[in-house]
Amino acid sequence: MNKINYDKLMTEIVSGLEKKEKLLLHSCCAPCSTACIERLEKNFNLTIYYYNPNMDSQEEFLLRRAEQQKYCQNKNIEVILEEYLSEQYQEVVVGLENEPEGGKRCEKCFYLRLDKTAQKAKEFGFTYFATTLTVSPLKNAELINEIGYKIAKKHGVNYLPTDFKKQGGYLRSIELSKQNQLYRQNYCGCEFSKHFNKN
Repeated sequence: MNKINYDKLMTEIVSGLEKKEKLLLHSCCAPCSTACIERLEKNFNLTIYYYNPNMDSQEEFLLRRAEQQKYCQNKNIEVILEEYLSEQYQEVVVGLENEPEGGKRCEKCFYLRLDKTAQKAKEFGFTYFATTLTVSPLKNAELINEIGYKIAKKHGVNYLPTDFKKQGGYLRSIELSKQNQLYRQNYCGCEFSKHFNKN
C-alpha cells in the first residue's frame, strides 16, 4: 500500500480554500512553530496553542512557553498559553515507561495533545486544527495524521493534515530559530526523550 503524501494533501486542501479560515495550530515549541507558521500564515488566520504537559520539568515548560509567546508577539500572531499540567501526561503514560522512543508512549502523548487542541478549536470556533509535531524528522508523521483524523471525527472539527518536514521544513525551522535567536532544545521535552537523545 502506498503511503499518503500528507504534504501534498495539505497543499491541495489549502489551494481549494475560498477564504482565510481560522486554524488553531498546536505547537510543541517556538523553534518548531517557525517554519510551520511560514507555510500557513498566508492562507489561514492562525492562532498558536501551546499545550505540552509532557515537559520533564516546569522550568523547561516555562522557558519554551516564554519563547513561544515572544515569537508570536514578534509575528503579531495570537497565542493561547496553557499552564503546566504534567499530571495529565503522567496519567496517560503509566505503564509505558519502558516503551522505546517513538512507540506506544509517544502515540498516547500525540493523542493527548491533539485531542486537547481539537477541544479548544471546537470551543472557540476554529474551522481547522493542526500540529507542528510533523516538522521533526524524529516524529512519525503518518501516525500523527492518523490520530488527527480520528480526533477530528470525534470532535467534529476539521483536521489539516501536514508533513511540515517536507520541502526542507525542518532545516528551515533551524534557520529561522537562529535568525530569531530562539532557545532551541535537543530533545522532545519528556524525560524519556531526554534519556534517549543521550544514548
